Amino acid sequence: MTTTPQPRRGRRPTMEDVARHVGVSRALVSLVFRDAPGAGPETRRRVLDAAEELGYRPHNAARMLARSRTRVLGVVMTPANPFHAELVEALYPQAEEAGYAVLLSALTRTRSPAEATEALLRNRCEALILLGPVAAPAEVAGLARELPVVTVGRRYPGSGADAVHTREARGIRLAVDHLVGLGHRAIAHIDGGNAAGSAERRRGYREAMRRHGLAGRVRVLSGDQTEASGAAAARTLLDGPERDRPTAVIAGNDRCAIGFLDAATRGGLDVPGDVSLVGFDDIPAVAMAHVALTTVHQDAGGLARAAVRTAAARAEDPDMEPRDELLEPELMVRGTTAAPRGG
Repeated sequence: MTTTPQPRRGRRPTMEDVARHVGVSRALVSLVFRDAPGAGPETRRRVLDAAEELGYRPHNAARMLARSRTRVLGVVMTPANPFHAELVEALYPQAEEAGYAVLLSALTRTRSPAEATEALLRNRCEALILLGPVAAPAEVAGLARELPVVTVGRRYPGSGADAVHTREARGIRLAVDHLVGLGHRAIAHIDGGNAAGSAERRRGYREAMRRHGLAGRVRVLSGDQTEASGAAAARTLLDGPERDRPTAVIAGNDRCAIGFLDAATRGGLDVPGDVSLVGFDDIPAVAMAHVALTTVHQDAGGLARAAVRTAAARAEDPDMEPRDELLEPELMVRGTTAAPRGG
């Protein structure tokens, strides 16, 4: 006999708990509590019975949203990501200019996307802006059925959510073109894993290498968009035969590049003498003289403007076609790239 997981003792039951208990989506549970169409009588009864059994008391934020405008944009962000901090800083003036307030909800190692978004729904947010979202497509689609949703840095085709992002693949192609122009042929890429934008960056790397006749030199190192993964990639190269080391590395993002730079330097490699290095994002720290990282610049201000503009438009016209707005990247050449030795 199987049993449905119960909320941890001492924790207030959530809409997610009710959904798991009944075996339906959180979005469907939300429809029931908002008295919105989309759930049959039997499902409504089961949801209400489960809520009573678990002791869940719904907030009336979603129901109030249906009756009135709130002019509040809910933003889900990851505090550990410096680029998200840039985006948030840019979002505030853009939202204020458009007549909106901003409410933040953090995604952490102990706080899931569902918990982060539910907190915003409770607080009467009129629309959601998800920065570098990691939520499953079904979760995003469920949210988009409830209120306007704009994702920044990742697309969810068919979900009903609007998307704003940089041309990730083009940014990586700019990096590969720059390195090939310097004379590099052995160019590796540290993968960003499942993080936002990583699939497009990985694709852009492979395409650019093929375009330069370097398909046989493609090398993707596993990782993610953290300093730890960059350091691990550097140690992998240091532990391997020197003849197999790439002469240039394109990291999944700036955090990964910083980790690589630190570990490579500690391991005795000179950057860019032994290995050139390129990042992605152009966070403020990498422009400092002691880092001087060559990187792909994302326009935080432009992304913020587009996200607020799209969220406001969707709030005014819920039936408009989903938008997919793309911004152009720019390569910032600094001190971590140079011609390969003997090249």
